Amino acid sequence: MKDILESIQGLQNTPVPNLLVVAGVFFLLLAFVGGIGEFIKLPKERQKWAAILGAILLGIGIFLFIPPNPPSDPGPEVDEIATDLPLNPISKKYGIVLEVGTSIEDAGFNRLAWQGMQLANQELGVEISLRESKEESDYLGNISNLIQQGHDGIVTVGFRLADATKTASAANPNVPFAIVDYISQTSNDMGLIFAVDEPSFLAGYLAAGMSETGIVCTFGGEKIDPVLAFMVGFEQGVLYYNQKHSADVEALGWHTDPDAEMGGEGSFAGNFTEWSDGRRLAEELFDDGCDVIFPVAGSVGLGSAEVAQEQDRKVIGVDMDLFEANSDAKEVYLTSVLKKIDILVFEAVKQMDNETFKGGQNYIGTLKNGGVGLAPFHNYENRIPQDLQDDLENIKQGIVNGNISTGWPPQ
Repeated sequence: MKDILESIQGLQNTPVPNLLVVAGVFFLLLAFVGGIGEFIKLPKERQKWAAILGAILLGIGIFLFIPPNPPSDPGPEVDEIATDLPLNPISKKYGIVLEVGTSIEDAGFNRLAWQGMQLANQELGVEISLRESKEESDYLGNISNLIQQGHDGIVTVGFRLADATKTASAANPNVPFAIVDYISQTSNDMGLIFAVDEPSFLAGYLAAGMSETGIVCTFGGEKIDPVLAFMVGFEQGVLYYNQKHSADVEALGWHTDPDAEMGGEGSFAGNFTEWSDGRRLAEELFDDGCDVIFPVAGSVGLGSAEVAQEQDRKVIGVDMDLFEANSDAKEVYLTSVLKKIDILVFEAVKQMDNETFKGGQNYIGTLKNGGVGLAPFHNYENRIPQDLQDDLENIKQGIVNGNISTGWPPQ
């Protein structure tokens, strides 16, 4: 009987139930009326069988319209289901806010920060949002907008966002914040800072060793600590080369003087975006005999690379490997001082996401932990003397071990 019922249920979701109901109603009407006009007239005995047949057909048709009972198997226990579900089925959201006049297309600082967010999106499956600021009054509004939209953590990029980050983090103690290039200011924000003086010291030593004119140079975007750390490290690396080799290589563009405002005097573009300023400063420094230039000025340095192409000079890039990022001028790059903002931003978001984030402290990228470093020499790999490359490795270890001072901060 069970097999018969299962066979009949197999006819569900087909036209058969409708046909059976129609046929059943037809035979019941035929039985009760006794015929259809002059064409069909049934005797009493056949009316009885028509009624029986109609009732059977109608009953089967109605039966097929009724869905089968659900299985009696209760299914897996609750514990078994829980192990297959993600702990947080709804992805979290994290936002990043940039300074005025900056862009993720800058071939450096901000592009790296955004790449860190993109890495978090790919590796952690979180949602990410970008807010670029048109004016300084946008800073707090951009941060507040991200919080109002339910973002679970905020990354701000650049020292100019320090005040807005402090205000927003203090007002939202349950939201984790990370700020690039500035120290922690509240219990729920983390400073992402970089010991760029360390690889810049190596860059200065390398530049001195590769200079043919005996003059190397640098300039900055603005006279601020995150820029000066590069410039001081570079200058001190040149001086260390002179000390070790009894040389007299000159470093233009920055002179450390602990008695001067902010520890010294130097050349600055006044911005981080105008290529024309990079061209102007490079032309001036090249006219003074510099043949290896170290622009610490974001996109401004790309203008300097153009002039270096035209005059067959060498460049040391900053933030990211500009041999790859500025491939149109790759032949001029001796190396680049890497500031691995992408890695530190990713690590900060990762800690926010897995709830191991601890505010009130700084995450410092160093030569020791790989947060900063020198890029590969690429086309210069076989043109840099092996003894100079060996010196760089030994100096790196000396900096890591604390046996060699980079001179930053000036004292």
